Amino acid sequence: MKKMTMLAFLGLSFFAFSQDVKNMPDNGKQKTALIVPTEQTELEAKKKAGEEKAKLPKPYNPKADAQADINKLIVKAKKEGKNIMIQAGGNWCIWCLRFNNFVQTTPELKELVDKNFEYYHLNFSPDNKNEKVFAQYDNPGDKFGYPVFIVLDKNGKMIKIQQSDVFEDGKGYSLEKVKAFFNEWKPKA
Repeated sequence: MKKMTMLAFLGLSFFAFSQDVKNMPDNGKQKTALIVPTEQTELEAKKKAGEEKAKLPKPYNPKADAQADINKLIVKAKKEGKNIMIQAGGNWCIWCLRFNNFVQTTPELKELVDKNFEYYHLNFSPDNKNEKVFAQYDNPGDKFGYPVFIVLDKNGKMIKIQQSDVFEDGKGYSLEKVKAFFNEWKPKA
């Protein structure tokens, strides 16, 4: 009997409350909101990200021999007095593609990178996880996600691992923060 009394009370309370809301004067002060189901919103966001991803350059090569490429960059970096910037991620990663595009299309960043670094896109994908290469650098993607940056000196010694979320600004990256990062890790004069 207690359950029925409680259910009746709840039902009447709901009915009474809904009547009060319907009968409240509007006076032009209430705002109506369009409620879109969460699933629909998520699908639209994924579609937009997919369209953006399709337009961006794909710098990661899953077929590359990453260790051989990095070894060549070390030789070149020694000769040119540059450090090595490894951007680890994959063509599946919208933030990885956004960062690459941001650097390549921002003249002052591109100039800073070209002058001071041998730049490499280290692939991580189902096609090629580059497990041995990542293990040398303590698997930073497992800890920080992607993209993640591995900075090597001209001799190939790791001097910095940097997660990328600290550079984010909305759906992109902060020019000031990215520029400061590159300046901090360029070769010392």
